[in-house]
Amino acid sequence: MQLYYSPGACSRASHIALEETGAKFEAIRIDFTSDTQHSPEYLAINPKGRVPALVTGLGTLTETCAILPWIAQVFPEAGLAPTDPWAFAQMQSFNAYLSSTVHVAHAHGRRAARWSDDPAAQESMRAKVGANMAASFEYIETLLGDDPWVMGAQYTVADAYLFTVSAWLKSDGIDIADYPRTAAHREAMLARAAVQAVLARESA
Repeated sequence: MQLYYSPGACSRASHIALEETGAKFEAIRIDFTSDTQHSPEYLAINPKGRVPALVTGLGTLTETCAILPWIAQVFPEAGLAPTDPWAFAQMQSFNAYLSSTVHVAHAHGRRAARWSDDPAAQESMRAKVGANMAASFEYIETLLGDDPWVMGAQYTVADAYLFTVSAWLKSDGIDIADYPRTAAHREAMLARAAVQAVLARESA
């Protein structure tokens, strides 16, 4: 398998999940600063021009919400997803919220041009990012309990995704300390060997 990623991007969640499985894979960095994601070579792999992209023996899979449960199901011995259908759906509901609401709120700060060509409108979008991210994490705090992980006692791919997205708070002007359960989750994640390995690889 080959995982195409960019440091700090949403691809980090898939990167961590793969590392957790112990499976062999090649991590290939896509450099956003040099617009590598729009190169003909990468567009041949992922025409969307985004990360992550996971090349498997079955084909190429894109979108975090698809890659994470696929990893969990292909490597069930890693225990990265609930086996109960309702609990699995709840995990996917959480992942979808991160993808469709939180990530989009964050992207309005850096990718406002996706939604408008008007500079004033773009600035208005950027000005709203902090409030939208704060509201999102106020909601996430209500979903997290006293157990260490998103799904309670069981560590899942949703934890890799939350860890990835919560890292964006600082750049959006939000103090993670205002969200104690999210902050505790982040500290628990930083203690995991797979997370440490991925962060080291991304910073190399």
